[in-house]
Amino acid sequence: MDTAAVERFEAGRNRLASLAYRLLGSAADAEDTVQDAFLRWQAADRDRIEVPEAWLTKVVTNLALDRLRSAKVRHERAAGAWLPEPLLDGDPMLGPADTVEQRESVTLAVLTLLERLAPVERAVYVLREAFSYSHLEIAGILDLTESASKQHAHRARCRIAAERNGGEVDRASAHRIVEAFVDAASSGRTERLVALLTDDATAVSDGAGTSRKLLHYTGPEQLAAVMRGAFKPTPAKRKLAGGSPGIYAGVVNGCPAVIAAFDDRVVGVMILEIRDDKIAAGYGMAGPARLCRINEQWLRREHDEPLIASW
Repeated sequence: MDTAAVERFEAGRNRLASLAYRLLGSAADAEDTVQDAFLRWQAADRDRIEVPEAWLTKVVTNLALDRLRSAKVRHERAAGAWLPEPLLDGDPMLGPADTVEQRESVTLAVLTLLERLAPVERAVYVLREAFSYSHLEIAGILDLTESASKQHAHRARCRIAAERNGGEVDRASAHRIVEAFVDAASSGRTERLVALLTDDATAVSDGAGTSRKLLHYTGPEQLAAVMRGAFKPTPAKRKLAGGSPGIYAGVVNGCPAVIAAFDDRVVGVMILEIRDDKIAAGYGMAGPARLCRINEQWLRREHDEPLIASW
């Protein structure tokens, strides 16, 4: 393949990866999907491809849908241990972030809700809301009628709007929220944590990668007790983390996040979903397999001073 063809593909790689990530919720699967698309591009009769961007978008979308429909993926996700893979603020895989819809489409809440949609509904929603494709263009990508694309989009929007739990938070507010959360959680006083949570607050955790299924918590009192316990350092927790990590405020998938890092390695993330200036949901992840991509990005960045230098 000539250099120009390679460069043309590479120029759109980040956009294709961000599309695949929104469809699959996994950075590793998104990268594999884009690489598969590159092989298709390599083998194609490129002289007959009038609009390469449209052709590659169609290939990536349909490769991602094939993955979603595969028996292996359905089994893994039905097992009750699936969460979207977290991405650090600024990761190119997060893709476009000019509109509210684009920013929301990569939050853990929306990615989790997308998981409940049929694959075609998911694809239509992502192409329309995150990438601003017209229904005519989406129909061509997915081999649908324009009317069917509109119906899928309407159902997906209604489903997500009905279950969406949080709102947007700017970077400065995110830092303040994380600082208050860490201060309350490390104080050992449950009532301080309860005051930060909504009455219907929920949380989910991968149990630091030690649980076969996700752990779910409901209600401010239960969440506060669990979070207070999680922030209490013990020799066993330090052994699991590989030492005494620093605790940082960050932004992950567009939301405030508590990041625990040790020796330039992220060992845990708690992503906070905010509604009406309170924490409505939390997503805790410490399983190493879920933190591969965030670790790659963490190593490349400079960081603010930790909120807690050594936990």
